[in-house]
Amino acid sequence: MNEHQAGAQPELDDDTLAFARRVFQYARAGTTDELATLLAQGLPRNLRNERGDSLLMLASYHGHVETTRLLLEQGADAELQNDAGQTPLMGAAFKGDLAMATLLLDHGAQVDGIGRDGKTALMFAAMFDRVDIVRLLLQRGADPAIVDGSGMSAIDLAAKMGAQNAYMMLVR
Repeated sequence: MNEHQAGAQPELDDDTLAFARRVFQYARAGTTDELATLLAQGLPRNLRNERGDSLLMLASYHGHVETTRLLLEQGADAELQNDAGQTPLMGAAFKGDLAMATLLLDHGAQVDGIGRDGKTALMFAAMFDRVDIVRLLLQRGADPAIVDGSGMSAIDLAAKMGAQNAYMMLVR
C-alpha cells in the first residue's frame, strides 16, 4: 500500500514550502500588491496554514485593512474558523480594532457567528473591555443573551474578567 492509499498527505518539496511561507507572510505583513497578483493567478482565497489560519485571518488580525479588503472583495470567507474555532471578527474584537471589525461586518461577517466553544465576537470584546467594539456589535444586532459552551453570556464574561466598562454597557 502506498502513502496515498493509506490516506497520508504527500510530502511538499522545499520550494513549495518556501512559497507557502511567503504567501502567508504577505498576508501577515499586509503586502497587498503581491497577494493581489497571486490571487489573479489563481491562489485559493481561503488558503490556510498549519494552524488553520486563513490569509484573511492573518491579514485582519495584524490590522492590514487594505489587504483584508482585497481578500474579502476576492471572495475570502469571513466566517472561516481557524483550528481554535475563531473567526476574523473574533480576532478583531479581541484586538479592539474597530476599523477592521467594521470592514468585516460590512463584507458579510456574521455579527453573532459562534466559535467552536460557543463564544461570539461580542463575548471577546466584552471580556477584554473593548467598548468601541461592543458598541459596534450591539448596533449591528449582536445578541448579548447568547451563552457560550460553559453557559456564560457576554455580560457574565465581562464581569468575570473585570471588564467594567463593557459590563456597564451591556447591563443597560
